Amino acid sequence: MGKLSTAGIAGAAFLASTLIVNVNASEGLYLGGSVSGYYLDSRRFEGGDEEKTVASVNLGYRFANNWALEAGVGTEIGGNDVSEIIRLDAIYWFDENSKGWTPYVVAGLANYHLDNELDLNNREGFTTQVALGLGLSKMLDPQWEFRSDVRILHKMRHDQDGTNDGALNLALNYYFNPPKRVALAAVEPVAAVIVAPATTPEPKAEPEVRTITVRLNVEFEFDKAIVRAIYGDELQAIANAMKAHDDIELVLEGHTDAIGSDEYNKGLSERRVVAVEAKLAEMYGLDPARVSTVGYGEARPIADNSSKEGRARNRRVIGELSYSEVLGD
Repeated sequence: MGKLSTAGIAGAAFLASTLIVNVNASEGLYLGGSVSGYYLDSRRFEGGDEEKTVASVNLGYRFANNWALEAGVGTEIGGNDVSEIIRLDAIYWFDENSKGWTPYVVAGLANYHLDNELDLNNREGFTTQVALGLGLSKMLDPQWEFRSDVRILHKMRHDQDGTNDGALNLALNYYFNPPKRVALAAVEPVAAVIVAPATTPEPKAEPEVRTITVRLNVEFEFDKAIVRAIYGDELQAIANAMKAHDDIELVLEGHTDAIGSDEYNKGLSERRVVAVEAKLAEMYGLDPARVSTVGYGEARPIADNSSKEGRARNRRVIGELSYSEVLGD
């Protein structure tokens, strides 16, 4: 493999440090496994390049939906020439709300032990690399993510300058708390239909136009994100209206009462709107791309939180859509 310029290596190290510094808002812990194919540089080995397959266990934390830090340990499959691989990566997704394939960039450090007889120039028995790569990821369901990326790894030793390895990584990760907009909880929301006829008198007879407004107000039990079965008919009305009118999009807003911390209630309100969105997709075939969600926690009450009845009204998911129909003569 060819040499990397000094500026290129410095840029990769700077990107890795930038990714680590800028992570902030908590989103969740995940655990996964990966299989990596390594193409080790020929200049370190007598007889040419070496290709090795490595299995790893990875533990990571995703921040603010589009940042993550991940550590991994692994060993070679079917051999012992490469062992005790340790990685520390920073990952950035370019579109954290995508429901399809999402591109990402990864930068970090890798250290792996090599058999002293395999690596003729590395009598210390280990090699440390700075890594930079690009990949694609996809949420397979609310808590399972598939990732694939390619990386170039540059060896960090003055007597091995220009030594570069390549790697292809395939990973499957499980999120203990699903990232925003990907959870699929069991739900059944509520909707009310209000029909307001509107006619426009003209000198000549014109067709009658009516505006139909569909409002959704789903109330939840305390500390729960499960919609009760009493709301099935109204949810069907929402889905039917959106299927009949392709230009309509729905915004769902989630809320809680004031019991609990601000951070916990923010997460609970997000789980509630995601549950409503999931029910529309699973039970009524509505395209999730036409639904957007936001959770406000306890920040927007509509009733007094000091009473039981007021708190019940505040535990809700709301949404509204309108469309016009022309009536025949």
